[in-house]
Amino acid sequence: MPRATLASFTISALVLFSATLAGAQTSQAPPLSSGTQNAINGIDSYPSPGLVRYAKGNDPETRRIDMFISDWQGSMPRFEHGSLVLRDILIKGDNFAPPQKSAVLDYANFLALGRLAAGASTIPSLLNKQQEVFYILSGEGEISAAGETAKLHRNIAVFIPAGVEFVMKATGDQPLTMYVINEPTPGEFHPKTKMVVRDQSTARQRTPAGGDPYIVGGASGHWAHVVKELFSPADGLGTIQSVITVTINPRTLGEPHPHKPAQEEVWAAIEGDSLILLGTQLRVQRPGMAYMSRPDGTMIHSNINPGDQPVTFLYFARFPDNTNYVHATDHGPQ
Repeated sequence: MPRATLASFTISALVLFSATLAGAQTSQAPPLSSGTQNAINGIDSYPSPGLVRYAKGNDPETRRIDMFISDWQGSMPRFEHGSLVLRDILIKGDNFAPPQKSAVLDYANFLALGRLAAGASTIPSLLNKQQEVFYILSGEGEISAAGETAKLHRNIAVFIPAGVEFVMKATGDQPLTMYVINEPTPGEFHPKTKMVVRDQSTARQRTPAGGDPYIVGGASGHWAHVVKELFSPADGLGTIQSVITVTINPRTLGEPHPHKPAQEEVWAAIEGDSLILLGTQLRVQRPGMAYMSRPDGTMIHSNINPGDQPVTFLYFARFPDNTNYVHATDHGPQ
């Protein structure tokens, strides 16, 4: 199917789905306000699907949408910690006017795909005024830090604080691949002294922060986001506020919603192909790709799973204090 036809078909299906969902819920009165305090809290942004505000016309910034979407194949390899090969996906820049493709991050330093060759090991490394999260995508290995050693395999996440020396090894016969999130530490910040290891399969699954008839069973918010919690400031994050995974089940979609200025939210695909709705545009997202929406309070975004298998994302975000708000609807702010 041609891309333009697919886009029109999917947008039509999205609107029809919203209307159908709203109609199916008429027997339950929606709450007076189900506006989010922020997306991290796990709740829907609008009182009902029928109140989601879609763009009335083409966004004048449409031509820049692809600046906010990138994958590792577009970057040159570089080395970190001796033998860990990184290919940048998103880097520091401007999340309103990226100076180049993928340069959209104001808070995090970078998101990259990392590869440690089979049998290879990093040199003993210590992060200075920065911290890293490793999310393992494939391969087997181990990581040692502060007298502790943890096994590494698919869906294991590791947080390394600033000032903690560590060594990572690829112990299997295949490369160890991973997403790497790097954040700066603020001034006067006191980092933790131990690494933190989480298994996504057994991580806490978030429940909705409030009652909402439009959140499907098992999801935590935004209609269909199934959230597993990995790391938060309580674990030692200094700049990023939340690192989680989000799964979207077959033939469902996340609630379309915008973000306010100063909010930075990144979606990196772990498993499965999906569609990104950004403003009025659709893009295909595959593993190894990531995006963030322009936080201008108007550009909506949604992750859509039209397939028959779940899709999963690694998500990280920062929502500074006093940037929480309830999205306006046609009935005025709720």
